[in-house]
Amino acid sequence: MAVLLFSQLKTIGQKDSSLKTHHELILPLVARSIETSWSFGVVSALTFHVKSEKAPVRTSNMQALVLYTLRHQFVAAINGSIYFPGEKFILNQQLSYSYFPDEFWGLGKTEPFSNKEHYSYKQYYIYLHPQYSVGNNMFVGLLYEYQRLFDVNYIAGGLFDQQNIVGRDGYHVSGLGLSFTYDTRNNAFAPDKGSLMQFYFDHFAPIFGSSYEYTNYVLDMRKFIRVYKKQILALQAYGFFNVGEVPLRSLASIGGATSMRGYYDGRYRDKNKVVFQAEYRVPLFWRFGAVAFGDFGNVGGELSDINFQYLKYTYGGGLRFALNQAEKLNLRIDYGIGSGSSHGFYLQLAEAF
Repeated sequence: MAVLLFSQLKTIGQKDSSLKTHHELILPLVARSIETSWSFGVVSALTFHVKSEKAPVRTSNMQALVLYTLRHQFVAAINGSIYFPGEKFILNQQLSYSYFPDEFWGLGKTEPFSNKEHYSYKQYYIYLHPQYSVGNNMFVGLLYEYQRLFDVNYIAGGLFDQQNIVGRDGYHVSGLGLSFTYDTRNNAFAPDKGSLMQFYFDHFAPIFGSSYEYTNYVLDMRKFIRVYKKQILALQAYGFFNVGEVPLRSLASIGGATSMRGYYDGRYRDKNKVVFQAEYRVPLFWRFGAVAFGDFGNVGGELSDINFQYLKYTYGGGLRFALNQAEKLNLRIDYGIGSGSSHGFYLQLAEAF
C-alpha cells in the first residue's frame, strides 16, 4: 500500500533573462514499496524551460529526494535533465548517497525464493551524460560514471562467499563512455508520440581510478503511439550487457519501479539482461488517469543464457494524478504482480519510461 500526504504544495513562477516560467513542487510523502517497507521523506521537483529564440525546447527538470524507511534505509539524491537553447546541448545527471539494507538471492535466473540473505551497503554515485545535437533529432554524448561502495556487511560463508561475488568487500569504479541517441519524443515526462533509440557503452578501468575493469553496453528503444484520442500505447525494449569483471552494484538486475514492476529490485541478478514492456495509458477525468502494463524478460551470465527458459514476467495497473498538467508531470502509483509470489506497490514522480 502507498499513501501520499500533501502538507505543502508550493508552485513558483518567474521570468528572467535565462529561464521562462518555472514551477517547483515540494511534496512531503509517506510511501510503501517492496524494497523499503514504509518510507518517509520529501521530494522537490523543479520544471522549467531554458529561454530560446529558435524552436521550442522540451521541459527541463530537476528532482531532489531525501528518504528514510522503516528498514533503516536512507537515500539522498539529485537528478534531472536540462535542455539548452535549440536543444543543441542536453545534460543528464544524477548524484546520490545511500545507506541500504538489502536482500540478495545469488546470481542467475533459477535461484529459489528461499535462497535469500540480508546484506547492507553504503554508496556514493555520480552519473553525468552531456549530449550534443548533430541534427535530425540525433545526439552524440559522453558518459562518466563513478561508484564508491563501502561498509558492505554480509553473512560470512554465505552466498556472497560461495559465489565469489566481485566487490563484496567494497570498491571504487570509474568509467568513461560514448552514446548515440535518436529522440523524437515530444515530452520529457509523459510523451504521447515519438520514439527513442539510445545506445551507449561505458568502460571502467584502473586508468580512470576503477578497482575493476569491465565494459557496460546498453540499448534502450521506446515507442509512443496515440491509439485513440488521448490514449497512449508505450513500448520499450531494453538490453543491459557486461563484459569483464563486474562488481555487485553494476550487475544487471530484474525488478524495481521502472521495469518488471512486481519483482523486488535485484530479485534476479547476473551480467546481462533483456526486458520488454508495454503500458497502455488512459485519461479518466480531471487530473486522473489509469494504466495497465505487462513485462517479460530474463537475466544470464552469457548472452546465450537469455532465452525463454525460466522466463520472468510481471503485469499490473496503476493510477495517475497530474501534479502539473501543462508539463505532464504525473504522480504515479502502480501495483505489479510477478510470477511466483512477487507483488508490490510503487509510488513515483513521472512515468516508468
